[in-house]
Amino acid sequence: MKSSDATMSIGEIATRFGLATHVLRHWEATGLLNPARAGSRRRYGPEDLCRVAVILRAKEAGLSLGAIREMLTASAPEERQAILRRQREELTARIARTQAALDLIECALDCGHDDLARCPHFLAVVAERVSGTGSTRSI
Repeated sequence: MKSSDATMSIGEIATRFGLATHVLRHWEATGLLNPARAGSRRRYGPEDLCRVAVILRAKEAGLSLGAIREMLTASAPEERQAILRRQREELTARIARTQAALDLIECALDCGHDDLARCPHFLAVVAERVSGTGSTRSI
């Protein structure tokens, strides 16, 4: 068998990428992977190794499994670009929410009051939220 034709078992590929075998089975069930079979056993070749690496990289970029499947099955570059644009918008919104949370915590730590519950800024934001007039303002 040539090295380019070498295959790996599900346990070997899971170990190689630091994954549990059930993750690879789930990815197969959702259409992300389609390993060859030798009898009833899955056999992963070089293309599958690359595909797992692509899936992991896409997950690191914040893509959902559905978006990854869309990317991998898209027939045109424009489709992949559209998916990436949507992902960028989602990440931008998530970053804004996370920044607002960090701002809240930093303000609470730096405001000079020993208790957030007595901070005038925090109490004003809470009052605005209760009244419905300032539900997106942070302290």
